[in-house]
Amino acid sequence: MLRVGLTGGIAAGKSLAARTLQDLGALVIDADALAREVVEPGTEGLSAVVEAFGSGILDAEGRLDRPALAAVVFSDEAKRKTLNGIVHPRVRARAAELEREAAPETVVVHDMPLLVETGQHRNFDFVLVVDAPEEERIRRMAADRGMSEEAARARIAAQASAEERAAAADVVLVNDGTAGELIEAVRQLWETRLVPLNVELLRAAP
Repeated sequence: MLRVGLTGGIAAGKSLAARTLQDLGALVIDADALAREVVEPGTEGLSAVVEAFGSGILDAEGRLDRPALAAVVFSDEAKRKTLNGIVHPRVRARAAELEREAAPETVVVHDMPLLVETGQHRNFDFVLVVDAPEEERIRRMAADRGMSEEAARARIAAQASAEERAAAADVVLVNDGTAGELIEAVRQLWETRLVPLNVELLRAAP
């Protein structure tokens, strides 16, 4: 089983790369989706978040109000670390459970926005980073998400730098062209690197 860590800065194109890998046959474990799952109403995770940040981060239906929580943590590193300390261990446990359920010949891709920030890139056989120029990412956040330039830059500043991600990567795909070009780059990587690496691991397995 080849274990791939996939990451990239916000609006770099990581999600498109993840969907392409899934289409090619990988099992993609989405850390963002799991982060939502572990703080659903009734979970221990949500109780811990409320205990740390107060009931003001809940909406009228008792669900996590993500914009309200984001407003609290993105401008305060200590609070962000507190939140990560609640969510990340639960996400890791759930991801490990999903991985254990996969067939041995599966290429498992962990789609993790904070792969480098949390030091987890060291836990994978292969690290793939999707990147894009910062100004292009800001343009995408404004066009696709309606974010102001100030908010977009704050999100970027809260993540690892492009240099830090590149230092942790086996391959960096620069997404500065069309969606089709990124899809083709991912397909090429799958065929020339990921599938052969997976075959090698299967052959070496006892």
